[in-house]
Amino acid sequence: MHKVVIVGGGPAGLMAAYYSALQGNYTVLFEKNEKTGKKLYITGKGRCNLSNNVPVDEFLNNVVSNSKFLYGALNSFTPYDTLSFFENSGLKLKTERGNRVFPLSDKASDVTKTLERLCIDLGVDIKLNMLVEQINVENGHVKSVTINGDDFLCDSVVVCTGGLSYPLTGSTGDGYKFAKRLGHSIITPRPSLVGIELNGQYFRDAQGLSLKNVSLIAKVANKTVFNELGEMLFTHFGVSGPIVLSCSCLINRASVDDLELYIDFKPALDEETLHKRIIREVDSARNKSVSNMLRSLLPKNIIPEILRRCNIKEDKICSEITVQERKLLIEVMKKFSLDFKAFRPIEEAIVTSGGVNVKEINPKTMESKIVKGLFFAGEVLDVDAFTGGFNIQIAFSTGYLAGINA
Repeated sequence: MHKVVIVGGGPAGLMAAYYSALQGNYTVLFEKNEKTGKKLYITGKGRCNLSNNVPVDEFLNNVVSNSKFLYGALNSFTPYDTLSFFENSGLKLKTERGNRVFPLSDKASDVTKTLERLCIDLGVDIKLNMLVEQINVENGHVKSVTINGDDFLCDSVVVCTGGLSYPLTGSTGDGYKFAKRLGHSIITPRPSLVGIELNGQYFRDAQGLSLKNVSLIAKVANKTVFNELGEMLFTHFGVSGPIVLSCSCLINRASVDDLELYIDFKPALDEETLHKRIIREVDSARNKSVSNMLRSLLPKNIIPEILRRCNIKEDKICSEITVQERKLLIEVMKKFSLDFKAFRPIEEAIVTSGGVNVKEINPKTMESKIVKGLFFAGEVLDVDAFTGGFNIQIAFSTGYLAGINA
């Protein structure tokens, strides 16, 4: 009987184990934690956004890195297949705003328990608290894995060890070490879906300020790579929130010197319309301070910084505002620059960008092009996507392909 080892018990590993066992393989899953699916428990704020219910072509538009590589995997095991898989296994699901799929119970644990139960029913040998130290190869083919100094013979190994984000869940880069030792190249891991640190002080004064219906724009080498309307938040380190996380996916491989980042506080108004609006506000509040007048246009906590950038004193009377100062106000409100410092640490990122170079992986099987019998699935690969269930679906789809081919 073909013996398959799965390294890692996250979504990719559990799916790979299930489909490997379904092929009739003797399948052993080694998980270094005390339980499987540890990262799944915290996804979707504990609710587990396990997929996004859209057609494959639309899904691929939400993949940031190497979408073409995933074409085969996502067509082999589509979001629809994921929904059917779980519902046919007794886990009821629901689709919410943005086509995000959750268990009806709102319990991430139910997703893990379902996957684990299915694996056990097929005879998968799940071994917890077991750290795989290395993968051994002979004549270009997988031979065994080493655990606690002992070699465990096998015919195939599927590496599903995740990336570097949330290391307390076990994602500590083990898979990169295995891959590199066996001749694979690693695309430098970077944080993705993560907050952005800024230079300056004003954001600390505005800490906790939630912005809605603003646009965040990012340019790399003068080319716009991100322009999205939505919500964001000023924090003690800089900015975070939905559009900031999405933006981070598209700029995390850019040079800081080439990066320009700014907020449009009034995306619904062009400059001419905004100018007319400011004139009206100034005329109706001629004897009030500029700071007071701007409260009808901007959140209170950001007004001091807006005025500072325009070199306008907060107590200046509206009737004294010059034409040039009005122009400056419009300019800063429409293009409020953010002085990028760094991304938050990769340990805080929702997913890892980078990983095993997909040029060295067969996209139809997830098998290594360098070592026979060696497969990779999930976040360990250089693939990542926007938030919304896309990354977990990628784990399921690549895990499925690896499992049926291992």
